[in-house]
Amino acid sequence: MRLNAPTEQDTEALGGRLARALPPQAPQVLQVQLHGDLGAGKTTLARGFLRALGYTDAVRSPTYTLVETYVFGALTVVHADLFRLQDPRELEGLGLRDLSVPGHVWLIEWPERAGSWLPPADLEVTLTAGAAAHAVRIQAPTATGRQWLSRSMS
Repeated sequence: MRLNAPTEQDTEALGGRLARALPPQAPQVLQVQLHGDLGAGKTTLARGFLRALGYTDAVRSPTYTLVETYVFGALTVVHADLFRLQDPRELEGLGLRDLSVPGHVWLIEWPERAGSWLPPADLEVTLTAGAAAHAVRIQAPTATGRQWLSRSMS
């Protein structure tokens, strides 16, 4: 699926649509991989996702902390920014394995830095900054992801 997001608010709204369409609790962690250059809107999309779930404080890219968790009752959102990783083996120290449980949704910025360490994504969102709008491409490699994407666009 391809769309345009002319404004920051449009990118944030897309994140909100994805959050509101979360599938029922799956037996695995749900994962959204966010691809794009610096300034493409990855954190903006994550902010919209978190806001739609009720988070009202500031949402910043976890570039320096690497991982931030947000708990919403039985749902936990893990927002990770892997930009600063030099080697996929550095993921071991982040504790992501401990956060790979049902009821968790991962929003992973710069997933390519993880090599093959991450499980397959349910949704892959690629954001590309353009002069008039950000281009957004969403792919759903898993059955859960396809259902999720379909629900978010209806």
